[in-house]
Amino acid sequence: MRNQWHIIREGGALTLARQLPPRFDVVAEVELPAARKGRLAQQIRQDLWRALQGVRGFSPVVRIEEDGSHLRVRAGGSVNARTFPKADIESRIATLLSDTARQSRWLAHARPVK
Repeated sequence: MRNQWHIIREGGALTLARQLPPRFDVVAEVELPAARKGRLAQQIRQDLWRALQGVRGFSPVVRIEEDGSHLRVRAGGSVNARTFPKADIESRIATLLSDTARQSRWLAHARPVK
């Protein structure tokens, strides 16, 4: 059960989540060039988990939607805790998503669609 991830495809969107229904208690967004959504979501999810695994009760969720010639990425997830530093966590997610070195690696792995 350790590798049980839910992949939900609807319309031009893909959501990758550990638990159903997917829930965004914390979230940040970024726009990226077109790429394979499944591979991109996996790469972002891995880095998101590495950055936030110390947050008690955190479960990552990544949603990628087609937006014209670009992809709109919403990354974050649920936090099963009574209290948590929402603004701090969202700032950390936004920093991760805006990191150009990570974006380059994610897109190289996702082999952008031409």
